[in-house]
Amino acid sequence: MIYQLNLLQKIVIWVIPVIFAITVHEVAHGWVANKLGDPTAKLLGRLTLNPIKHIDLIGTIIVPTILIFVGGFIFGWAKPVPVDWRNLHHPRRDMGLVAIAGPLANLLMALIWLAIMKLGIYLSAQGTTAGAILVFMGQIGIQINLILMVLNFLPIPPLDGSKVLMSFLSPAAAMSFAKIEPYGFFILLALLATGILGRVIGPIIDFLRGLLLGG
Repeated sequence: MIYQLNLLQKIVIWVIPVIFAITVHEVAHGWVANKLGDPTAKLLGRLTLNPIKHIDLIGTIIVPTILIFVGGFIFGWAKPVPVDWRNLHHPRRDMGLVAIAGPLANLLMALIWLAIMKLGIYLSAQGTTAGAILVFMGQIGIQINLILMVLNFLPIPPLDGSKVLMSFLSPAAAMSFAKIEPYGFFILLALLATGILGRVIGPIIDFLRGLLLGG
């Protein structure tokens, strides 16, 4: 049986995976930072899954919404969780660990959405509308989280991959590399607009999705 989803169902199917992908990503940064000695995010009430605490009007709502309706590459961002590197036990190493926590959280969420999708497949076989909705939502959840994971591993400041890279560089080299950060967003926009970003990370995302879906 094929179900026709109404507009509200379509919005919910997209909004829930996007918001949780971005929110959990940021919470993971703060949680690991707290474990490694920096309670800044915890003291500011950012170690919560309440999306209101993390929503960035442009990055969490406007940009993803526009991309959903125009089609193509979907991504977004939340308000960055504050981390004071001076509180970390081993600042250079721990900043890398804090950074990598976000993408790894997206990988975990992709696996959770995979389980939800499989549940939806089972319920769909029973002829329920809820099953079809869970299948679609699971597929979108997997895709969104894989995109955020792979995108954030790129070594372009301020993406997480750049912080992981800087944890391996000498202090002088890391400081020089960090100077790119004010231009990082424009670099990403340029890569997106020219199609280079999709050509670089698209095959990786497709490969990982194939591994998760078994084909």
